[in-house]
Amino acid sequence: MINFDLNRMLFTLTPGEHDEETVRSRLMAHPEVKFVSFTGVDMGNHSTDEKIPVALFLNDMEKMLESGVQTDGSSVALPTIADLSNARVDIVPDPDANWFVEYNYNNRDYETGLPTGTLRIPSYLRHNGDTMVGSRIYLKESVDRFLAGLRKALEDNPYVFEHIGGLESNDEIDELLLTNATELEFWVKTPDDRADRDQLSIAQELKEQYWQRVNGPVGTAMEQVLEILDHYGFGVEMGHKEVGGVKAKMGNSGNFDHIMEQLEIDWKYSSPMQAADNEAQIKHIIRDIFRMNGLDVTFMAKPIHGVAGSGEHTHFGVAAKLKDGSVVNLFEPENREADFMSPVGYGALMGILRNYEKLYPIIAPEHDSFQRLKPGYEAPVCIVTSLGVDHKTPSRNRTVLIGLVRDLKNPLSTRFELRSPNPHTNTYLIIGAGYLTMLDGIKAVLSAGKTPHELEASISKRYGDEDFYLEKDREYRAERNIYTEFTPEVREKLFGKAPANVWQSFLNWGDGYFNPEEVRLITGGDETMAKILRSYREQMIYKWTMEYHDRYIGNTMDFLRDCVKLHQDETNEYDVANWKRCAELKALIGHEEKGRASLLMQARIAIDENDYAGLSRLELEIEEKLEELREVYAKYRRNIL
Repeated sequence: MINFDLNRMLFTLTPGEHDEETVRSRLMAHPEVKFVSFTGVDMGNHSTDEKIPVALFLNDMEKMLESGVQTDGSSVALPTIADLSNARVDIVPDPDANWFVEYNYNNRDYETGLPTGTLRIPSYLRHNGDTMVGSRIYLKESVDRFLAGLRKALEDNPYVFEHIGGLESNDEIDELLLTNATELEFWVKTPDDRADRDQLSIAQELKEQYWQRVNGPVGTAMEQVLEILDHYGFGVEMGHKEVGGVKAKMGNSGNFDHIMEQLEIDWKYSSPMQAADNEAQIKHIIRDIFRMNGLDVTFMAKPIHGVAGSGEHTHFGVAAKLKDGSVVNLFEPENREADFMSPVGYGALMGILRNYEKLYPIIAPEHDSFQRLKPGYEAPVCIVTSLGVDHKTPSRNRTVLIGLVRDLKNPLSTRFELRSPNPHTNTYLIIGAGYLTMLDGIKAVLSAGKTPHELEASISKRYGDEDFYLEKDREYRAERNIYTEFTPEVREKLFGKAPANVWQSFLNWGDGYFNPEEVRLITGGDETMAKILRSYREQMIYKWTMEYHDRYIGNTMDFLRDCVKLHQDETNEYDVANWKRCAELKALIGHEEKGRASLLMQARIAIDENDYAGLSRLELEIEEKLEELREVYAKYRRNIL
């Protein structure tokens, strides 16, 4: 329950308030803020959170703001960069980002009666006193590289200004602006409640929960989150129910239980770095407030098999601030009723589509990610876009990987929505790498002197047609539902075959190892950027294997044990046959026999021997057998009286 005055609390220090005098005055005026935390982001997407007493920070503020604080590099996820023999890592504050005060609502300050706060300062990680590393510096360097490359492409190809609405020459541009936003989906539930897959599935098919009224503790927590986020200045747009979930039940005590609901919260776009920082902070707030209301929160991509997973659609935009103060969207065409986009817009979209395989290891770095990225439930698994059935009708095709978002009444709204990320995707990395793939396409399009009409023909090409940039044996545009209009075989032929797990995904960065040349597009050939991505790869491969060994195998064994014999009448051939198949699958997956190792044991051995290719093969076989077991056991259980 929130029973304190939010208006008395400090939530955000903007970049204009980061000088020593202002920081000191703000902290002195808010004694409920008792700690300071320098927040770096490592290659595991973990945020550092050391607690420095405010009194100590104020006494040594000048040094800390200039040099940051030092931590043991072996305690943060920076494999191949920081290890036990070379472990110095400094956490250096970013003066250009918003600093947030995060409150512990379960710990009240005696003097003020307000929650105890911690000033979280978004920071960079510096290794050995000289090399900036980590997720945030990758984004910063990528954005700088994109802006410089775009500026040069515009200067070298002035023809493009004939096709950009509201802009006649490069001389008018004062500053290039990038905008990003994410849409956060997540599940909430009462602790210890287990999902009824059948009930969740039918509720989803009937859309019983989508955009329905939120009530009970879920409604309370949602309202509290939205109110608090508004005080931070995030520009909250809405919170609502998503497609997943079932109706909660009210017990005899008058309290709701058996809560299992999927929600979404959206907020205003920002600059690339601020957008990623905002998302990280918002996740903390959501988790804290919902837990305060007795609810568990999960940001897993696919917490429940057979039910819609949680995505985090990521938006990309590019604009120019002109010297007269006005802003022009560089994706907008000169004639928006005759063209979808300008050459800059087409180039950016084509760059992502042609190079998307290089983004896959960032999009889906975990076993859980691939549980969501399967055909159905609007899962974006094919490398294809939708522009709209005509120039005056914005696209609403939800089956594509990346869509063009347009509002005919608002030229500034034109942008791309990448639909494959999930809440565990590293937003710093995907925004940075995404812009670099866009730059590749923009440079190719502008140097070729292509017009919007020619580019619409390119992106709409048929399989087998030659193109100046896109691959011959691919198609890239679909305005129809790709799951109902194409067979799996045709989808794979036209749009490419997606990797099925973490190992297959990382093969796009080198066949069994990390090859700097394979990632040159998203590092610009920079050695430090390559070190960062190599460190990311090692961390994600390690996480994949450890989670599989210590979490997934155990969870799978629990599921196998829950599949128990229910029938007593051995004369019912239907029940007997179904149970026999269940028993066979259980034994194959998890039960050891003399002379035969179960699939799970084989997976354990592959992990112990660092046989990643073998683990990849076994993971797919286990998933296939588990899905068959789920279906057969559900059919068997439904027939038991």
